[in-house]
Order: sequence, then structure tokens, then C-alpha cells
Amino acid sequence: MRWILGVFPLLVAGACLGAELVVYTYDSFVSWGPAQAIEEAFEAAHPGVDLVWVAPGDSSEMLARLIGERAAGGTEADVFLGIADVELPRALAQGAFQPYSPESIPNLAHVPAELLFDQTGHVIPFDHGYITFVYDSELLAEELIPQSLEDLTRPELKGKIVLEDPRTSSPGLSFLLWTIAHFGEEGWLDFWRDLFPNVLTVTKGWSEAYDMFLAGEAPIVLSYSTDTAYSYIAEGSLRYRVVTPDGEGYRQIEGMGIVSGTDQPELAHAFLDLVLSKEIQELIPTSQWMFPVSSEAELPEDFARYAVIPGHPVSLPPEYVAEHLEGWLSEWQRLLVGG
Repeated sequence: MRWILGVFPLLVAGACLGAELVVYTYDSFVSWGPAQAIEEAFEAAHPGVDLVWVAPGDSSEMLARLIGERAAGGTEADVFLGIADVELPRALAQGAFQPYSPESIPNLAHVPAELLFDQTGHVIPFDHGYITFVYDSELLAEELIPQSLEDLTRPELKGKIVLEDPRTSSPGLSFLLWTIAHFGEEGWLDFWRDLFPNVLTVTKGWSEAYDMFLAGEAPIVLSYSTDTAYSYIAEGSLRYRVVTPDGEGYRQIEGMGIVSGTDQPELAHAFLDLVLSKEIQELIPTSQWMFPVSSEAELPEDFARYAVIPGHPVSLPPEYVAEHLEGWLSEWQRLLVGG
């Protein structure tokens, strides 16, 4: 059965029968996110247009693919959905996105100004959340639950933590930045040096890390502050619980933008507007397990009860990150390889 939402804007003027809109995104957005609902609603509003998702990897991998394809001569992508705010400077420096027209995205008016992380007018947010730690309450003793980042380095946690690689994963990058914000330029490497003995593995992306966690291979995983809400709503269980060390969590805003050089700018704008619609935004909590960005979207009751907002959200300015990231990643890699 086709899933058609409410009333959507009139057909894009000039949309041609047989037209195609290609959207690059990350794997989990398609596998269990709202991609199918978006596709069906978009194609219902634009007969003859085929919405095509391309999502073989994590968001950082997909952004690298987009940048690489453009550098090699061109890309089939018209829209990119899933760029983390910390990766914005990299994308802008590569000219990956063209400016959007606010008047062609009416639903943008419902996004609070504090979530508009791109002041250049190239990328707009579609969801936001917090990177923190999740533990298995059946496998981790209560006295080992990390109440601070320093607690993660306790010898009793040796081999009990799964992390994601900051070079290929946006949650992994968020955690690296969190440690830099928390410990400062002088202390973050010492923290990581103490942490690595407790890390079972560093995975390429979030999906691999969480699958290992669910399989019981480690009782602590770097993930999202909405995971307890997911566990309760999807499985009726409070087994997997969120902890915010030091009351912190790294705030992550995910954005979407129109790829430079697309030959479907009107359809691309219509896509962005649809994703910001109340109907789609209200799917975000229980499909993306993130917080919606639209002020019109209402949170499901159980999601609001169990999704955690850290008392002290952490973030670093994207411009500051862009200036130092290459050096930070090089130092992190040297520590990973050399110990």
C-alpha cells in the first residue's frame, strides 16, 4: 500500500515525465529510517519523477564519495542528506553544495534559528541529537557505569567499549571533538592513551558498532542519547540505557543540501521542503531516533519520556574544527597505531 501524507505543495513546474532525483544519504536512513515514507510521498506529489536513494555507507563515507566524484568530473547526486554539522566546513571548501532559495522551502520557517548551523545558506538541518554512551544493563555491573569520561579509562572496563572511527564515522568524529572540548588541547591525547586499552574495537561506522553491542560482544558503545527510547518503544525493554558522563553529550545536527551542478534544482528544493514538513518531521523520532528540527512536530509520549537531553551539551564551532581537524585526526591515528 502506498503511504501518502496529507496535502503537499503543487507539482514542481516543468517537472518532466521520467525525471529522476538522486539523493545520497547514509545506510541506516534507508534501511530503517524514513526514506520509504519520503520516497512514496515525494513520488505521489510529483508523478513521473523517480526518487533514487544511494546509501552504501556511513554519512562520512558518503560525503567523501560525493566530494571524490565531483573532483573526478561529476556526480549523479542531486541532493545530499545526512551531513553532520562538524563536516560542513570541509564540504563548503570543496564547493559540494549550491545555495538554496529559502522562498522555495516554506517549511524552513518552522526551524528555530539556533539549529541553522550554516550561515552561508548552503545546508539546512533536518534532525539533531546527542552523541553519548549506551550500556547493556544486563552485562555491565552497576558500579562500572561510567559517570565521567575519566571513568571510561578504569582498568575494570578493559575490552568492554566499542567506538567508531572519527575518520569515517560522524559519531566517532563527534566523540573525538567531545574529548578535545572536555580535556582541552593539552589533555585529550592523554585521555585517549588511557582509553585505548579498554576499547574492544574501533569500527568503520555506527551500524557495525551497534550490531556488535547488540550481539553482546561489549557492554558499552558510543551511540545516541535516544537509544533507551528506541529500546523501550521498539522492544518494550529498558535493557539498553543511556549514560551521559559528566552530564555531557556532543550535540550533532544533521543537514541536507542541494549538490552543486544539479540539473533538478526545483525538484531538489521540493525534496528539502518535504523533509521539513510536519508529517515527515514527526517520523524522525521513531525512525531516525533523533529529535526533529521543526517546531511544528510533536514528540511521541514514550520518546519524550526516555530520550535523554544531556544537562551540559558539548559542541565546538565548525570553523574552529575545520582549522584544526586534520592535525587532530593525524595525532589520533598515530596514537591508534603506535599506542
